[in-house]
Amino acid sequence: MENYQSNPFQQNSDDNQNLVPSNLPNATAVLILGILSILGCCFYGSGIVFGIIALVLANKDMKLYKQNPNAYSNYSNLNIGRILAIIGIVLFVISLISMIFVGSIFGWDALMNQELMQERMQEWMQQQGQ
Repeated sequence: MENYQSNPFQQNSDDNQNLVPSNLPNATAVLILGILSILGCCFYGSGIVFGIIALVLANKDMKLYKQNPNAYSNYSNLNIGRILAIIGIVLFVISLISMIFVGSIFGWDALMNQELMQERMQEWMQQQGQ
């Protein structure tokens, strides 16, 4: 009688060819959070929250993938999501630096009031022209 396995997807110790790759557990979540980090990079800091969460989840899945690369099939989604999260964090930092720069030139109260910002920009442009 033949040696029958109860689970057809179970890995044999002698034969690694029968292993069916599965998806990394957080790859889709990392991809979605990476996209949200780019979309939210200029909206009151929500992009940095999504980016940090995506990076933490990506690091966990990357450790899993490095332990057994043949067991997982969607590493590209994880890597793309990680890259998008990094881009989102960088965009957030750039927008934060630009807000600090604009606030220091035109005044912090002008950041929240568009009419006041326009007045101060016109005054600044007139001063630069002289």
